[in-house]
Amino acid sequence: MLAPIMGQTTNQNVVRNLPDSAGRTLRDLRISVTDRCNMRCTYCMPATVFDANHPFLPAQELLTYEEITRLTRIFAELGARKLRITGGEPLVRKELPKLVAQLAAIEGIDDLALTTNGVLLPHLAAPLRDAGLHRITVSLDALDNTVFQAINGRDIAVEKVLAGIDAAVAAGFDSLKINVVVQRGINEDQILPLASHFRGSGHIVRFIEFMDVGNTNGWRVDRVVPAKDIMATIGHTHPLEALSRHHHSDVAQRYRYADGGGEIGIISSVTQPFCGDCSRARLSSKGELFTCLFASQGADLRTALRSNETDAEIRTLIEGIWRPRNDRYSEERTAHTRADRSKVEMSYIGG
Repeated sequence: MLAPIMGQTTNQNVVRNLPDSAGRTLRDLRISVTDRCNMRCTYCMPATVFDANHPFLPAQELLTYEEITRLTRIFAELGARKLRITGGEPLVRKELPKLVAQLAAIEGIDDLALTTNGVLLPHLAAPLRDAGLHRITVSLDALDNTVFQAINGRDIAVEKVLAGIDAAVAAGFDSLKINVVVQRGINEDQILPLASHFRGSGHIVRFIEFMDVGNTNGWRVDRVVPAKDIMATIGHTHPLEALSRHHHSDVAQRYRYADGGGEIGIISSVTQPFCGDCSRARLSSKGELFTCLFASQGADLRTALRSNETDAEIRTLIEGIWRPRNDRYSEERTAHTRADRSKVEMSYIGG
């Protein structure tokens, strides 16, 4: 276990079950380590907005790995058990295995995962595994190169992502999750090819309804392919059977192939919102705490970190943010809500 770091104090009255105003307890922490990415996916970081003149965060504004570790330890004291490292693209942050090793040593953390576009995994999968990373999720929205390159905005070929997946398997990550954001008129014809490609591989493809995260991705409700249509597209060729969730706060509805060929997941935030079970807190790369993926603003934790406040004081600050939490945007989503609300961009807090 890591030695105590500056500002840390011990407290025998640590809260292990922190509920919000709707009784949703803090369980999952998503940690963004950078707002930069080597892709420009249209639903996340469209190149027309995130161009060469975009003001990305300077290095001094990012939380250091030691600051991230300290905050994460406090979140663990408040009940967080699952961590996910995100970005931007987290693998563009230098020496990321160093952070993984620090997070893996925190008492109480049961699951440490990372979401990536996979391009840099051939160089980093083994060091990440050695550092203590448990799981990897790779984003891959098409198998057809023309479709995939149109989405990723950088002409990156599918083969580079597949090579990253192979590298992760070679490093010892037996079962990966593959995230697919489905958009009508863009890549809905890739649903069955992706399901079929990974069927029998041990990897779990998760199809995600296109969501109105942020304000720059051109979201429209008519571009959403509903979960029922995704399931029907796959089930017509590969019959599916419903599975129960591992935990009530898990976001994906699980299905297995009836012939034993594996499992898929469907995340239906638009047509079947799951706000009532949301246990996720999100930490931006500059130390802001967001209590919802669709939040307009976050709460500053970095100032407290850099003002020599004790762990007990920071813990009280986090409690004061989480306890009154009443976010349920997906349940309230209307044209009026979308028009009147500016939301944090997905690339800033990692989805």
